[in-house]
Amino acid sequence: MLATQNVNILDVTPLISPKALKAKLPITDALARLVLEAREVIRAIISGKDSRFLVIAGPCSIHDPKAALEYARKLKALADQHPDKLYIVMRTYFEKPRTTIGWKGYISDPHLTGGGDISEGLFLARKLLLEIGQMGLAVGTEVLDPIVPQYLSDLVSWASIGARTTESQTHREMASGLSMPVGYKNSTQGDLDVAVNAMEAARHPHYFLGIDQEGRTSVVHTKGNPHGHVILRGGKTPNYDEHTVLDSTERLKKAGFTPAILIDCSHGNSLKKHENQEGVCQEVMKLRAKGHRAIIGVMLESNLAEGQQAIGTDLSQLKYGVSVTDACIGWEVTEQLIHSMAK
Repeated sequence: MLATQNVNILDVTPLISPKALKAKLPITDALARLVLEAREVIRAIISGKDSRFLVIAGPCSIHDPKAALEYARKLKALADQHPDKLYIVMRTYFEKPRTTIGWKGYISDPHLTGGGDISEGLFLARKLLLEIGQMGLAVGTEVLDPIVPQYLSDLVSWASIGARTTESQTHREMASGLSMPVGYKNSTQGDLDVAVNAMEAARHPHYFLGIDQEGRTSVVHTKGNPHGHVILRGGKTPNYDEHTVLDSTERLKKAGFTPAILIDCSHGNSLKKHENQEGVCQEVMKLRAKGHRAIIGVMLESNLAEGQQAIGTDLSQLKYGVSVTDACIGWEVTEQLIHSMAK
């Protein structure tokens, strides 16, 4: 018989079901309470009922669990110092959207070899989230693959839809079924309308193809997720200035949302220079202090050490605590910024 399908498929490998992975790495009652409490706090911050400032801080991407756990311990200690002023969530990004090609993240390629091992990646990612959560620290992540949330989302307190996927119908439908608050980034070109439109789409019910906890292909029906906010991440030019904040506030009001804006201090806002994140954050805090309460928080791309490094063939040469994707600010600057924000 002539082949008309799977012409370019080399192999199809069965994957462990979400239920089976969770049986191997179960969530505890104490951690479940932490996740639920963190989600409720973030919802209250978005709605304006909680005046604390939301800080999403962590590596551009997770690639080394040892370094991630050290970072988490340091961040938890900082969070404990400012519980009345700041609500700190660790950025734990396991999936990386690629403009062309490149390392796709810890879930796809946990060994950093380019060979891929999604089964192991899901196991290791879930294990790391459990370990961070058991420290008492809430985590947030970008949701990219629509199947992955079935394996990890019970451990996640905040999620984002990235600049490359905010306009995607698939991701808007997925967001409508997520159990946690969701931030929607403006497009890579700087267009805010796609983020506002995504919020509007995601707060309504949808149905789409997905998997259930047994791993069976299913039709997923959602209730809609009303707990959204926009993330200003810059575009061709930065967009954390007062004019853009005011414009974003009015657009959100017009669309029927409580204005809630989180500002990404990296990416287009830092002109992709990690050392600029500090200045962006300081300017954002000036706007907040000036009375722009629609600014609910900031995101920092931060690691144990500053800068960025490439993944080479000799992995032993990788520097500990240094990002393998976007360049990050180091811990000392992170600590100073968080203390400054609390003041």
